[in-house]
Amino acid sequence: MTPVIADRTVLSLFTGAGGLDLGLEAAGFQHVLCVEMDEDSRSTLRQNRPHWRLSDPGDVHALESDEILRQAQLKPRDLWLLAGGPPCQPFSKSAYWSNGSTGRVQDPRAQTLSAYMRVADLTLPKVMLLENVTGLTYKNKDEGIRELESDLAAINRRHGTSYVLQCIHLNSAGYGVPQIRDRVFLLAHIEGRSIAPPSPTHGQTNGLEPFRTAWDAIGHLDRETWSPELDPTGRWAGLLPTIPEGHNYLWHTPRNKQKGSEPLFGWRTRYWTFLLKLAKNRPSWTIQAEPGPATGPFHWRSRLLSTEELSRLQTFPEGYEILGTRRSACRQVGNAVPSAIGELLGLEIRRQFFDERVECAVRLVPPRRSDCPPPERPIAVPKHYLSLRGRHRDHPGTGLGPGARRREREPREGR
Repeated sequence: MTPVIADRTVLSLFTGAGGLDLGLEAAGFQHVLCVEMDEDSRSTLRQNRPHWRLSDPGDVHALESDEILRQAQLKPRDLWLLAGGPPCQPFSKSAYWSNGSTGRVQDPRAQTLSAYMRVADLTLPKVMLLENVTGLTYKNKDEGIRELESDLAAINRRHGTSYVLQCIHLNSAGYGVPQIRDRVFLLAHIEGRSIAPPSPTHGQTNGLEPFRTAWDAIGHLDRETWSPELDPTGRWAGLLPTIPEGHNYLWHTPRNKQKGSEPLFGWRTRYWTFLLKLAKNRPSWTIQAEPGPATGPFHWRSRLLSTEELSRLQTFPEGYEILGTRRSACRQVGNAVPSAIGELLGLEIRRQFFDERVECAVRLVPPRRSDCPPPERPIAVPKHYLSLRGRHRDHPGTGLGPGARRREREPREGR
């Protein structure tokens, strides 16, 4: 028998601005409680979804077990879905770039994984859904996965459940999101069931819909003028217009021999997002949560992306308002799961775990546009940057950069 809609309950942890949860809502789930400690994110949720109950307190670590059940109005095993995306900094690729390594499960921020499992142990949901960066599952660095598996085994012993962790890797662009975004989604069913990963629906091969592009998502917001707050700042702002759409600082390295490029940087000596620009006719690069002055992706008009544009590239519903300062808004949107991916997974969970007949078309995917204009023409490199011309060396390779050499010296210097 197909359950009634009111039974599709979801308890959301680390809700943030609601990216994943808006998708689950679109897939037919109803929120019984959202646990989020960031005040700007809580304001965003109150503004846009006043009927979603926010926990008090918002910090999952400070929320007593009996309070979770009371505020969610649940009993153990009542909950359909426990969903959340614990902070990913301990496992992120950018942390590897900056530091050469990360604290991973020893990082205090990784305690959010334990907090998620504490709530799972308490509520015993029919399904668990946990989102994180792909670094969580890196070969020989999968201690986070092993810890989750150990926690699930302990839950199974205590309660007679049969949770088995399943990892699904998804690139959002393959499912109609106008953004290249690799993430891992972990699922577990109370009876040990698993689901078939959804097949890509968008791509460049026969039989698939074309990728949704940045123009599809934000072309209707394109203007020749914009607010001064979107003007780039810092040392490299004047170099941004010299880079063609879809490229980054690598355009200006000795390996690139194309017209208009200059040997200003060494190959791969900067992080990928340095001076990275969108191309109208391709999916966006991954939206960042903590962008610096030279950190992209930037708009094809060589400016910052507006909060509305960032939201649309993350497939938040049109009209959804992100509150707080620009820095806070970038963090809220950049940390979110694209809402269309939440909708996709919610529909698959209903179809495969709960045997429901559902329409699997994802409604939050933007429609295609047929009016994409040609690329913007880059300008010549301003004279004051030409002093950087030189025979710049390439990055020496993984583990051989200046950060790695510095870490090698530190143990010896500390003896």
